[in-house]
Amino acid sequence: MSETKRDPDICVVTCALTGVLANRKQCPAIPYTPVEIAEEARRAYEAGASVVHIHARNDDGSPTFSPEVFRRIKEETRKRCPILLNFSSGVLGDDVSEPEAVMREVRPEIGALNMGTMNYAKYSERRKEFVFDMVFPNTYTKIIKLLRAMNESGVKPELECFDAGHTAGVAPLLDMGILRPPLQFSFIVNVLGGIPATVESLQLQTKIMPAGSEWEVIGISHCQWRMLATALVLGGNIRCGLEDHLYLPNGEMAKSNGELVEVAVRLCRDVGRRPATVEEARKILSLREAT
Repeated sequence: MSETKRDPDICVVTCALTGVLANRKQCPAIPYTPVEIAEEARRAYEAGASVVHIHARNDDGSPTFSPEVFRRIKEETRKRCPILLNFSSGVLGDDVSEPEAVMREVRPEIGALNMGTMNYAKYSERRKEFVFDMVFPNTYTKIIKLLRAMNESGVKPELECFDAGHTAGVAPLLDMGILRPPLQFSFIVNVLGGIPATVESLQLQTKIMPAGSEWEVIGISHCQWRMLATALVLGGNIRCGLEDHLYLPNGEMAKSNGELVEVAVRLCRDVGRRPATVEEARKILSLREAT
């Protein structure tokens, strides 16, 4: 960011609107179409979020990386509110041509970038079996292609780190000059195969990241609210949303992303911090000016 000292009382609140895994059988509020996603972005903005993280879907709810669908999402969102856009670039295969095209052609303010390969699984203690079990491959070759597309398009990379090795692994990218400070990290916790949802996990990650970096926590499933509280105390930014967790702290299923943001903003204020405005978030995260 600029030479102005970062105000520690201001917190960037991000809302992850839809993801790729959850569907309407699990939660009726999951948005699919560009208009539905844009409406959820508006609700998140009105509740106090300054950034939305977005995975595109086809109208039937299946995932897509079509630049045209992302373009429609951007257009529909811009009709409704000025919230900052963070688009996913996470694909399972080695071919990143579609997310590259999204970054170059649609140009969100932020591009989410997975920073390492990992086992990615979900286990059911009740059934004593894995719900899914896979490897999520993110080689440096793949990361560098996406970084180049982001750099050439003025898109800020958001470095998604599921484990400490992902965070430490930025070193060669910095040395090459393809990753440029100040950096923005997202520390994902509670994914089986990644770092656990503990205070110590976040403390370790923030010690490993380069000094002067911005960071947020992404708590997956039931740990979300306590991990958001942890990040708020440790000085980090926070992310909530239906991609990460479907339930309010009282156990009720959320009826919209806006309901989740309302809780996150209340948590923020209850610890003596306040949610960033869009323009404050733009400066804190060192984003390009509005276009």
